[in-house]
Amino acid sequence: MENQKTISEMIDLWKAYKKHYVKRSSFSAYALLIENHLRPAFGHLLDVEEDAIQAFVLQKLSIGLSQKTIKDVLIVLKMALKFAAKNKWLASKTFDIQYPTEREKHFVEVLSRTNQKKVMTYVQEHFTFRNLGIFICLSGGMRIGEICALSWEDIDIDQGVIHIRKTLQRIYTIEDNERKTELILDTPKTKNSIREIPMNRDLIRLLKPIKKIMNPKFFVLTNDAKPTEPRTYRTYYKSLMHHLGMPELKFHSLRHSFATRCIESKCDYKTVSVLLGHANISTTLNLYVHPNLEQKKKAIDQMFKSLR
Repeated sequence: MENQKTISEMIDLWKAYKKHYVKRSSFSAYALLIENHLRPAFGHLLDVEEDAIQAFVLQKLSIGLSQKTIKDVLIVLKMALKFAAKNKWLASKTFDIQYPTEREKHFVEVLSRTNQKKVMTYVQEHFTFRNLGIFICLSGGMRIGEICALSWEDIDIDQGVIHIRKTLQRIYTIEDNERKTELILDTPKTKNSIREIPMNRDLIRLLKPIKKIMNPKFFVLTNDAKPTEPRTYRTYYKSLMHHLGMPELKFHSLRHSFATRCIESKCDYKTVSVLLGHANISTTLNLYVHPNLEQKKKAIDQMFKSLR
């Protein structure tokens, strides 16, 4: 191999190349995975073999890191190694990494119908801009970064739609071995996330009297030129849910609740997927389409009815 380099040096060269082609938020995520996991484990090596990566996976699982996070780490490693092979710093190779079978089912956390109605009724009776954001999320399934980035110009009362065109997030930056954070307003997660969400009558009724007097450039949650960032809004959400005696569910459960109510209402899966801004319909199906006991009984009854 030409110009022998350490894995750490190869990763740095890959990062410099990749920086020109990905969003800042994606680059930040790559950098964090590299500094927290890849560089400590493999940075000093001149090459990396499958057995070392397999041992790395098992070690990370043993300390409680999720399979998803580990797979994200390995995606970054594979991209860097592919770049290294292309530049003839390493031989090209493939890895077949094994993961233990996950035996536990992962359930999506959602508000019950009763609790969802209770939250939405409370917001209508106790209007604040921060409360309004929770109502919008339950009505349209927005992500926390999308609601924090929402401005009044994104709300079209005449057409009855909310335009999702940006997201707000705090990213990590690593420069000269110094870690910092930065709040950025960026385009959404994927191109599918740029979407229009129709508003229901209750939401239009709530927004119509105030929309016309609002500064279109102001953010909805603050009604100000300065936004509230996701971690601050998440804290507010938790305190409100505690005040209302709701189960301690993550903010993302508002999005899950919206999707679940859509599925329960017999909305077709493709439409739900588009409303959520999923990259593909399989994400929607895997998360939300799980027949309950009543549906299973109905299927068995129909099957035996056809045999008679």
